Amino acid sequence: MRNLLSACLLLLLISCINKRENKPVEAPTTPPATPEVTSKLPLDKIKLPPGFKIGLYAEGITNARSLCRSPQGTLFVSTREEGSVYALRDTNGDYKADQVFTVAKKLNMPNGVAFKNGALYVAEINRILRYDDIEKCIDALSRGEASCPQPVTVYDQYPTESHHGWKYIAFGPDGKLYIPVGAPCNNCESAKPIYASITRLDVDKAGTQPEIIASGVRNSVGFDWHPVTNELWFTENGRDMMGNDVPPCELNHLTQTGQHFGYPYCHGGTLTDPEFGKKRPCSAFVQPVQNLGPHVAPLGMQFYTGKMFPNMYQNQVLIAEHGSWNRSKKIGYRISLVRLDAQGKSLGYSTFAEGWLDGERAWGRPVDLEILPDGSLLISDDQADAIYRVWYAG
Repeated sequence: MRNLLSACLLLLLISCINKRENKPVEAPTTPPATPEVTSKLPLDKIKLPPGFKIGLYAEGITNARSLCRSPQGTLFVSTREEGSVYALRDTNGDYKADQVFTVAKKLNMPNGVAFKNGALYVAEINRILRYDDIEKCIDALSRGEASCPQPVTVYDQYPTESHHGWKYIAFGPDGKLYIPVGAPCNNCESAKPIYASITRLDVDKAGTQPEIIASGVRNSVGFDWHPVTNELWFTENGRDMMGNDVPPCELNHLTQTGQHFGYPYCHGGTLTDPEFGKKRPCSAFVQPVQNLGPHVAPLGMQFYTGKMFPNMYQNQVLIAEHGSWNRSKKIGYRISLVRLDAQGKSLGYSTFAEGWLDGERAWGRPVDLEILPDGSLLISDDQADAIYRVWYAG
């Protein structure tokens, strides 16, 4: 009995000591800036400038394309081939999405997403949809309740051709929704001015028609507004079937409504089209700010306006180059950088991030960019079904 009592006292003493030495650790007041990478994706192959790091914000996001973020912090992700729209939330502030919801599915190439006044706007090929009170819908989904209500059709008279029919959309400083309409072909003239254009739509006025603000734009799948001038800048995919090294893709700048950017008569500002170039000279059109690589397929672009990256990146252009499909040696598959002077003239075109192309095998294809409030950069990838986060660690 005495031995049993001694043993019990010894166990109680050990338990007290363990409790004292293993006091609970207080949660950090700020989220970690460098989440661990546990994915099988070869992120170690990505090359960045000194001081920059890359990690996963989300993976398994099938066909992740365009990105837009609500003021509440929900990241909306479109698709093109999947036909779905996702909503991602990072609820614990560790820079990784821990909640993923499908807010729409079985849509017709819903490549474009934009957010305004609590509503999510989604662009199909021929129409613009609006999902009102979308955050409330996501709250309901998080509780396991029914799917989101049916959307409102804002406008449904855009062309129905699928060739270059998928659309990138965004709200401009004027509050209007900007919507490109690609050429319904590789290279052609069209009697309808709506093709090969960028339009804008006043979504706050029922019954309004799209206004064409730029013409001669073969296919733009990414644009942004200069943070100082509020003028529109956009990427443009050049035509195919002219060879490996021509024509270049373009970064363009709209300075007034109605400007024409050359397609299908002129490419890259100086290259006369072999089919239609005799009809109109290159001098009749707006010149690109910067010619990009041939067939690199530039998609999303952003002026960097965050405070995390070094000053040299402030108000400079980052571009997601999706990568070539019709070139004997692949090119693109990277994030490029176009540096500008105070007047908006190019100071050079270079690489910011690369490594998705391994020899002639691409394991990923960047699509779109989004700047988080802390100044880090999100990159969507529709081949690796992932969203990356790039940050500057000094």
